[in-house]
Amino acid sequence: MCGIVGAIANRDVVPLLVDGLKRLEYRGYDSAGIAVVEDDAVRRVRRTGRVAEMEAAAAAEGVHAHLGIGHTRWATHGGVTESNAHPHVSHGELALVHNGIIENHEAQRARLQALGYTFESQTDTEVVAHLIHHYRAQGASLLGALQQTVKELHGAYALAVIDKRDPSTMVAARMGCPLLIGLGDDENFVASDVSAIVSATRRVIFLEEGDTAELTCDGVQVFDADDAPIERQVHLSDVSLASLELGPYSHFMQKEIHEQPRAISDTLEGIVAAGGCDPALFGVDAGRLLADVDSVQILACGTSYYAGLVARYWIEAIAGIPCAVDIASEYRYREVVANPRQLIVTISQSGETLDTMEALKHAKASGAATTLAICNVPESAIPRASRLLFLTRAGAEIGVASTKAFTTQLVALFALAGVLGKLRGRIDGEREAGLLDELRHLPGSVQHALNLEPQIAAWAERFAPREHALFLGRGLHYPIALEGALKLKEISYIHAEGYPAGELKHGPLALVDEAMPVVVIAPDDALLEKVKSNIQEVRARGGQMFVFTDADSSFGASDAVHVIRTPRHIGELSPLVHAISVQLLAYHVALARGTDVDKPRNLAKSVTVE
Repeated sequence: MCGIVGAIANRDVVPLLVDGLKRLEYRGYDSAGIAVVEDDAVRRVRRTGRVAEMEAAAAAEGVHAHLGIGHTRWATHGGVTESNAHPHVSHGELALVHNGIIENHEAQRARLQALGYTFESQTDTEVVAHLIHHYRAQGASLLGALQQTVKELHGAYALAVIDKRDPSTMVAARMGCPLLIGLGDDENFVASDVSAIVSATRRVIFLEEGDTAELTCDGVQVFDADDAPIERQVHLSDVSLASLELGPYSHFMQKEIHEQPRAISDTLEGIVAAGGCDPALFGVDAGRLLADVDSVQILACGTSYYAGLVARYWIEAIAGIPCAVDIASEYRYREVVANPRQLIVTISQSGETLDTMEALKHAKASGAATTLAICNVPESAIPRASRLLFLTRAGAEIGVASTKAFTTQLVALFALAGVLGKLRGRIDGEREAGLLDELRHLPGSVQHALNLEPQIAAWAERFAPREHALFLGRGLHYPIALEGALKLKEISYIHAEGYPAGELKHGPLALVDEAMPVVVIAPDDALLEKVKSNIQEVRARGGQMFVFTDADSSFGASDAVHVIRTPRHIGELSPLVHAISVQLLAYHVALARGTDVDKPRNLAKSVTVE
């Protein structure tokens, strides 16, 4: 959600800004804009809609400059209008872009209005621009004005600021929202995501909480929360341009669905190399820390939360210890029973999910000592705040609806269950070898599921006219029903709900008729006969069923029961295979309905506001 890019260089930065904004489109947005310092003036171009519209307007106006900032906005304060789009300008002298939410913006707005400032937008961001201008008017440098301003802000922000009175400098600040600096040769950059600047540089500095920074063509200086100069480590990003291109695929979601065998294989590499359930997979101190764990608390949002729900079954069955799973945005607002022996597991693709980060802080403040992050971005905030880390190796995920991040999270969580089971003496050498063998065969099983795409695409034509759908599963596969429903509503806009199949007769059955398709996750496991009974309840009410099952199950297809079979049941890891099926179903239904698959309305990739 919301994206920032800025550049200062000895060349025209407008193409860099536009390219960066296009690479940030996947995060979700509803307007875009740039501001530059050109001929001792601030020039600004903003448009609602897509970056391409803003790009055309900038080209028509002939905008060129050596210093500029750009932004894609996902509306929070104020509607989707050009006046609310970023960048925001104060007195025609300085321009600013902002990710995050300023919680005390109303009080600051009243204060600034009393000082004579007028507001053109409904946003919380405009108060920041005017505050910086106010301190500039009192004689502060651009950096000094920014540092004074951020001390008066409550909330979360990533900021980049330029000023026509200082055309050789850009300044930036970070609190609660991701922001990084890119280092080039006689040029430097600021961005909310490395993908925005990867075409220009892979050398990056990740700003820490409370940091401010000053950028010129010649160098970068970072200051900590006390405004003291500080050295931050320079990292070489492994994000490649190829990972940000579509290649032969129609959409990034399609590409990322098909990348799952490779992403899972890459994530498994360390597990296989270690020979199985090695605590060192989670960090150098993991053996000592995890040996003392007596329970697990998983914190996550959205798709990552559903990965946690699957993990609860694995952890309790394999490790034999209690596991609770909480939605991060709910956990952080309740009283927590402190248990210093509890393992806190946070799951986030981006590592910057604000609700999950705040839940982690809440857990630590409540006495949690052992924290583990499962994440796809190593230098993001959540891994840095955690004692232990498992890095999923999904690669860049551009589509808003998560696919390969989800399945690689499941691999990590299965490994965690194995490690905890081994440390507790519940897994012997033979069992460990069996788990490892299951994991080795997983990429192949996922590829088999991908091969079912033509059959699933045919189903999608039946789904496309519908406005409601029900997904059912039991045991390990109930969270996959939840995930299937989420995927369908995210990108096709069909209202869908996931339920435990056993709950059908406790309410949802009232919704079932010939107009509501019912998707059933029904692998050939110990609960298959129970699921069959639930299916009979649907058939008796005229419902149309779409059943994902395995080759060995005894389902028979009919006019009311449509069946797709994976080649074989793979036991405990079956949820990963059936996750592929529901992803493909959602994708092809969205295609049939003509929606924007990669950028669904109202949604953002990285949710960095509350």
